[in-house]
Amino acid sequence: MDDKSRYDQGMNVRRKVLGDAHVNRSLESLQPLNGEFQDFITRYAWGDIWTREGLNHHTRSMITIAMLIALNREAELKMHLRAAFNNGVTRDELKELIMHSALYCGLPAANATMHLAQQVFDELDAQVR
Repeated sequence: MDDKSRYDQGMNVRRKVLGDAHVNRSLESLQPLNGEFQDFITRYAWGDIWTREGLNHHTRSMITIAMLIALNREAELKMHLRAAFNNGVTRDELKELIMHSALYCGLPAANATMHLAQQVFDELDAQVR
């Protein structure tokens, strides 16, 4: 697959997982500094990895969130907590993932993620009202 095809395929998955609003904001904020990086993310993260057949998007979301909890990457974690719903992940599954992460990532990481998840839930609920 050439870079253009990989980019297009990656952009389709990126939009499906993260949503058009998020992707559009990213594209609108392209600068000379981040343009090549955004292209790289779209081609490789979304075009090569998220398109692989070995795992569905639901499972990839759960794995991604677990790794971001362990790495303490709050901004990226918040984005993927929101995006998980686009992949069919439920609030109960997220709760169980966070509970499970307390064993392997530590209580402070799980506690911080519980608060972050509640913030995401509250923001999503406010949008529905």
